[in-house]
Amino acid sequence: MIRRYGEPVRPGQRYRRRPGVYAILLDGDQLLATHQAEPIPEYQLPGGGIDKGEHPIAALHREVFEETGWSIRIDRRLGAYRRFTYMPEYDLWAEKVCTIYLAHPVLRRGPPTEAGHTAVWLPAHQAVGVLSTPGDRAMLAGLLG
Repeated sequence: MIRRYGEPVRPGQRYRRRPGVYAILLDGDQLLATHQAEPIPEYQLPGGGIDKGEHPIAALHREVFEETGWSIRIDRRLGAYRRFTYMPEYDLWAEKVCTIYLAHPVLRRGPPTEAGHTAVWLPAHQAVGVLSTPGDRAMLAGLLG
């Protein structure tokens, strides 16, 4: 069973399963995160949904590049969690199945290509308190011990 974080399931609400991949990107004691300005400003682990027919690792490389402008080296899968949420940008009630990987930034290729995203470096221990989703915070806290 995959642990659930965030708001409770709403009785009677239909959710569509949306698998996604996200990266904890460490360089020493610094975390490379993304700041998304809309629909509400928040710090996030870079990543996102896996497109139909796309391999999860290819999706992770694509999403991290789009949201940070960096190429990465993936070390290992850390785990997964799920959360039930409304995604206003897609007008979708989603059961997000979030798989988290440990990775390292290798090469900055330019600015983020996804509108509204800014790459930011945060002290990793500070990031535990500012990442927007409880599941992301728990995965980072578990990694940092």
